[in-house]
Amino acid sequence: MKNYILLIFFTALLFISCRKDPEVIIPNEEWALFDSPNTLPLQKTTRSAMEGVYAVGNGADVFGDQVVLKWSYAVENNDTLYRLSAFGGRDVVYFVFQGKRLGDSILLKGNWRKLTNTETGAAQLTISYSKGARQLFSPSPIIQKDSIVAEGVFGNQNNAPTNKLSFSYLRILNKTTPFEVLAHRAGGRTSDLMPYSENSIGMIRFASRLGATGVEIDTRLTKDGQIILYHDNTLNLRLIQKNGLLGPIENYTFNQLSTYVRLLDGQRIPSLREALHTVVYETPLEFVWLDTKFDGSLEGVRQLQQEFLQKAAVIGRKLQIVIGLPTEETFNHFKELPNFTSIPSLCELSIEETREINAKVWAPRFTLGLQNDEVSQIQAEGRKAFVWTLDEPQYVQQFITEGKFDGILSNYPSLVAYYHYAK
Repeated sequence: MKNYILLIFFTALLFISCRKDPEVIIPNEEWALFDSPNTLPLQKTTRSAMEGVYAVGNGADVFGDQVVLKWSYAVENNDTLYRLSAFGGRDVVYFVFQGKRLGDSILLKGNWRKLTNTETGAAQLTISYSKGARQLFSPSPIIQKDSIVAEGVFGNQNNAPTNKLSFSYLRILNKTTPFEVLAHRAGGRTSDLMPYSENSIGMIRFASRLGATGVEIDTRLTKDGQIILYHDNTLNLRLIQKNGLLGPIENYTFNQLSTYVRLLDGQRIPSLREALHTVVYETPLEFVWLDTKFDGSLEGVRQLQQEFLQKAAVIGRKLQIVIGLPTEETFNHFKELPNFTSIPSLCELSIEETREINAKVWAPRFTLGLQNDEVSQIQAEGRKAFVWTLDEPQYVQQFITEGKFDGILSNYPSLVAYYHYAK
């Protein structure tokens, strides 16, 4: 019997060690026409006019009958890169395109991904002169229903794009009221096989391409008191490459983590200073939620918050940075800070505690429901109300169409962006 149990154990161990984790293929986006030396960058007026809600014609059976198109940018190696994203409701699908002008046409080259599985592929679209490019090249574009039609092809996995795809303009984006699309863990979970690891510099730059207007990032303390971005309380193979270091984050100095630890995508664990620098100088993000994951003084977090709010103001950036308080312990540490009622904060606890510290934001979990009366009370006091963490399409749609919240935190910001802008 003992030998039989040992056999089962070692068989299971062998299976686990040999098991391959799912992967998302990086599709081949090569398109000789797009990469022609005769192409030109798109002007700002053209990019802005392209944004809107579009009907999906060809490809609707794969991507759903509607998508939202929206531009964003990120700064990488001192180069500002503009990208056009398309968000859909089916299977949490999103596209990310580069855009160029070639003669009298607009070319869009990129890829698509479904976050509910590992499906992906390349995509190529053209907006010809007669199907919208003429209006889009105008100094003052006037865009109406069906005045823009993007036509082309898409592929599956790494296959050449041969399936027909088309988007037709329906209407402008919903921007009737300010609304924060907040990306959990800086953009999404590592477990969802995103292009970048959660809570990383790469993910922060990528967040706006997923429709995020703001990010939630997790803060922890190292052995030498440095504030870093990391969700779990331990180093573990869910988030990092195998390196021999395991156990609580606070057992290691920042130098040890920087030298020996790499996230699953190869990036280093970033400091909070690096993360806030990236937000201010390299993204269009307008909101940062610092989720406090440690039990200790918040003075260091407060100093960085103040420093980067000032830096954002100097360069004319519209940016809010709030210290998130998810527990009674962090709430009490926050109250130890001098003049705490004047420090921008977000409270996940009761409305009474939100008022006690004069928090700018009250953030209850979504399982408590819409709470429209409570949200209205908070808003009447000049505060905002966010809800977390919403990932199910039916609940995202319900909270946007029936609720009064000022923002939604989600692992799928592209899904929130779709329902908000298409509302």
